[in-house]
Amino acid sequence: MLIGFNLPISGPMATATDMARVARLGEELGFDYLTLTDHIALPDVTSPGYPYSETGEYYSPDPGHRMEQLTAAAWIAAKTDKIRLVLAVMVVPHRPAIVTAKMLTTIDVLSNGRLDVGIGAGWQKVEIDAVATTPFEERGAVTDEYIDAFRAVWTQKHVTFNGKYTKIDGLMVDPKPVQKPPPPIWVGGETGPSMRRAARVGDVWYPIGSNKANMLDTLPRLEAGIAKLRDLTGKAGRDPAKIGIAYRVKRHGQPAPLGSDGCRKLFTGSIADVIEDIAALRHIGVTAMDFDFEGRDTGKAMQDMKKFRDEVLARI
Repeated sequence: MLIGFNLPISGPMATATDMARVARLGEELGFDYLTLTDHIALPDVTSPGYPYSETGEYYSPDPGHRMEQLTAAAWIAAKTDKIRLVLAVMVVPHRPAIVTAKMLTTIDVLSNGRLDVGIGAGWQKVEIDAVATTPFEERGAVTDEYIDAFRAVWTQKHVTFNGKYTKIDGLMVDPKPVQKPPPPIWVGGETGPSMRRAARVGDVWYPIGSNKANMLDTLPRLEAGIAKLRDLTGKAGRDPAKIGIAYRVKRHGQPAPLGSDGCRKLFTGSIADVIEDIAALRHIGVTAMDFDFEGRDTGKAMQDMKKFRDEVLARI
């Protein structure tokens, strides 16, 4: 099982110096990967609307102060040597397909093959309306097509692709990614369409447990979600055993009420509970999970990472 952490690229910790310090520390502590999130423009975040917290408020402070994801990934690639870089997740409709495929290839080449492409269709209508060239209502279809276009760009010598939103007529788009096969696709999302997308094209399914509309916050709920994903993958004509499961942990090691199904929420409670949950998720087939150390103070976040290494990583 791979263990990662979220690299803050928003809020007070989102400076060139602090991002590099935290990334290098994570590498030194033995984390397998770091994640970078993706927003370009947000509405006033004092108005609740975030789907992954109980209150609708963003977990990270000052989320509107944010580095662009792919630029930040390239910067961090230059500041690290071996830790993998996971886009968590890239909102696919934000950027035209061929430009995005080229940017992702560039990051993969410059990092010597350390990129994992987490993807999602997006949920923030005002943002997609402002940023994308395709309609918000068609974001699922756009995402599906763009992923196919990425793979065409990454694998074809003379790229030909004829879709509704993207047309490429025999162009040469080089270099190709270092990774063979191309960078893994981690499909984020907990909805039916997201899970069907993961089943059809994903190398990894990458849910967050705290989505209020599709809760995967307890062990029975996550087990049921994985079973559903395996079933959808078989129906899509693919081997369910070949799709990894990554789980994004927004909060850990804190007391919390039971889930609405009467079970303890995953990664709540004591450090012993966190270690127990890691073992339980490994047992049910989870292949990667990442933890959040965001806050307002870089020094404290780095101390929390060291504490996590000593109390958790050293014991699993």
